[in-house]
Formats: sequence, structure tokens, C-alpha cells
Amino acid sequence: WDYHVTEALRTTLEEGIAMVTDTVAFLKNEGKRVFFDAEHFFDGFRHNPDYALSVVEAATTAGAERVILCDTNGGGLPSSISATVAATRQAVPAAVLGIHTHNDSGCAVANTLAAVDAGVVQVQGCINGYGERTGNADLCAVLPDLVLKRGIEAIPKERLTRLTTTSHLIADLVNITLDAHHPYVGLSAFAHKAGLHTSALARRSDAYEHINPAEVGNTTRMVISEMAGRASVLGKARERGLDVDDETASAILTTVKDLEARGYQIEAADGTFELLVRKARGWSQPFFELESFRVFTERRVGGDVIAEATIKVYVQGERVVATAEGEGPVNALDRALRQALVGAYPDVEHLRLTDYRVRVLDPAAGTAAVTRVLLEMSDGREAWGTIGVHENIIEASWEAVADGVVVGLLRLT
Repeated sequence: WDYHVTEALRTTLEEGIAMVTDTVAFLKNEGKRVFFDAEHFFDGFRHNPDYALSVVEAATTAGAERVILCDTNGGGLPSSISATVAATRQAVPAAVLGIHTHNDSGCAVANTLAAVDAGVVQVQGCINGYGERTGNADLCAVLPDLVLKRGIEAIPKERLTRLTTTSHLIADLVNITLDAHHPYVGLSAFAHKAGLHTSALARRSDAYEHINPAEVGNTTRMVISEMAGRASVLGKARERGLDVDDETASAILTTVKDLEARGYQIEAADGTFELLVRKARGWSQPFFELESFRVFTERRVGGDVIAEATIKVYVQGERVVATAEGEGPVNALDRALRQALVGAYPDVEHLRLTDYRVRVLDPAAGTAAVTRVLLEMSDGREAWGTIGVHENIIEASWEAVADGVVVGLLRLT
């Protein structure tokens, strides 16, 4: 962008081109592969196309293996990105082009695909679209779009089946909860709710899913709510390998509707639903039996606030008492429960509480309002949601935490 050369670098346009030439030539002479990122290229092309093209020409002539055209400010739209890439290819046919987009206009993925259509051979992006400001092009969408929709082998198709696992692992590493509605890899990317919809899905999945979820390592997910029919219940139960007859499915559906009338949101809590199905089949969880718990918060000298929880449970017939401190009462209660269980179930240490949300259901009741606690727990391989509802937020949290741990132990043992 000539504006950046004169105002940010504070040099002449001729010196800007000379710096590109000298830098690329030096690196080539040192035996390096050189990919030249043309920062702010699309803004520069709009402002002064001749100068922008001369920079691409200089980098190419000096030996750059790739010239990456960057929409650094993220304001481009697919039509302008496509036209600019096409014009650049025509003006500098020797240049081998790539694309680097940002999502400030909400078009990073669309702009990337438009650039590919216009002739770029390299794509830059980030898993889950992470990046400065509003993020970079999301490789979790770009890759399946290219491989599955366009037939371009950006990566071997069989490796695409690791996409969902990779996405969730990286979200876990950077400690950013992945949006359940994230395309291709989100928990709800292939979720289905309405009764007739899910009934038809059981017969012809391609009628309601744009790809086979397994191609990106995801799965079809039946969401259960008051709108569900028996087919939804049966399909959701099969996801966990649980056989349910029609009579039991009808009973489960009645229970779901009763719970949702009390404020539960079963569609967002697949772990809670799994336990509900198991209980309807006569199962009771064998891992622990609660006797009591106590939680208090203490403000200490200096302003430090510490929460402490003591829990008394029976584990494999033995009475266990455990006490733990935490950042808050729920964190303390979660830690105390794990401490009580770790002797009998060491794998409980692999469980992580990855999301915790609270909603007041009847705000007019003030501090006496019923609260709904929805949390997500993970064992590092998959995640599940559980829910609790009560006038006492600690009790609602306990219900969600305890059910989350039970589901985790079912997965791990």
C-alpha cells in the first residue's frame, strides 16, 4: 500500500520497491525459500493499483516462491477480492499467488474461496478462525469447503476426519470455549431437533445434512426438547448405544416435557439426557452416594476471597470426607468431589469443567429466583453438557457438576 510506504515507513515509493527486491534476493542467496506476504495489498490495489502490482512484480523477479496477497484490514468482499486476484494474475503472470484474509467484514472464509476460484494456489488461515481483532480465515471451514465441496485436495481427504478433534483440542489449549454452532466442527453443527425432522433423518440422513459428519470427524446429534417425538428419543439413545423400546421412549419424553416446564433445557444438556435414559431403563449410578456437602466463602485480611467446600460421600461402600478450596463455591465443590473420588476412580483427574453458565429464570423474584446452571465437562476427547435447576444456585450447580462427573466416569471406566 503506497500510503503505508510514505506514512508508516516514511520513505519513497521507489525505496519501498528496492527494499522488497533486496530482502527477497538476500534470502534467496542464503538458500532460503521465500514467501512474500504483501501486507495491505487489497487496500493498496484500490488506492494505487500500479504501485501494488509493481511490488508483486519486484518480489517475483527477485525470486519469491509465493506472493501472498493480504487483506490485512479485513474489509474486502468476495467480488472485489476475486477481481483483484484476477487482475494481479493477468498483470504479473509469473507470480504464484496465495491469499491471507481477516474476518472484519465477516467474509474471511468467503474471500478465501473467492481467491482460490480466481487462481491462488496457497491459503493462509488459523484453526477455529483465531487471530487478531475478529480473526483470520477459519481453516475448520476453509479446508472442508475446498476438499469436500470443491474437490481440491488441500490435505488428504482421510486426514480431514481429524478436523473436529483438532479444533476442540486447540480450543482447549488456548482456553477459549468453542462455539457449539461453529460450522463443521461445532457440537451443534449436525444437530437436529424437530420431531418429523429427526424421524426422516433416521431414514435418509442426506435429506437434512449437507455432508456426512464423519468426513470431518463430527457426529449427528439428536437434540431432545419438548418438541421431540419418540423417533428423536430413540435416535438419541442409540447414539450412546442404549436400547430403548417405544414404551420407555414415551415415558422419557413425558419426563423431558415435565423437566422443561420446570426450567430445564434438556436440548443443551446431552449428558443429563443420557443419565435420564439410563435411569428410565432401571439403572442407578454406582460411583458415589451423597451424604451431605457444605460450602462457605471467607473474605480474609487483605481482600482475598476464598471458597471452601466439604463433601461427605459413600464410595464403593466406604464413607469419604473431603475438603477443598476453590476460586469460588462451585470450583471448591467440584474439587472436593474429585478429591473424594480419586482414590477409587483415578481417571476422574482427567475431567475438566470447560464452561459454566447461569441464568435467572424468574427475575421478578429477585434474589429468591430460580436459577438454571448449564455446564460443559470434557475428558479431552469429547465434551458433554449437564444442567441443574433450583432456587439455591449452589444446589443447582451441584446437580450439574455431579451429573457431569457421573457421565465422565461412564466414559472413562
